[in-house]
Amino acid sequence: MAIWIDALRLTIGVNLLLILGLLSVWGQNYLQFRSKHTLGLFVFGLMLFSENLLALYFFLFDPVLHVWFSADMPMIAQRAIMLIRVFETIALVFLTWITWD
Repeated sequence: MAIWIDALRLTIGVNLLLILGLLSVWGQNYLQFRSKHTLGLFVFGLMLFSENLLALYFFLFDPVLHVWFSADMPMIAQRAIMLIRVFETIALVFLTWITWD
């Protein structure tokens, strides 16, 4: 079932958008306050953004992995990866909410 992989790609896209929003706030905070805490949040966001961007590449564009994820990956593995991404999305939504509140 490719529907899990499509949903997985969607959650990665949502994660990237949420992280971009967080990076803009954390970057502005670092420029204003120059504290290690705001720098740490910004670097954490950069790493998380890179991780999600790399995952999106693997799921959409990599010539070998793209085919394997879509056709040959066992269903239980698709569901497990999807569940992990959904938890990440929920965490990012909550983090975005408390950051902008």
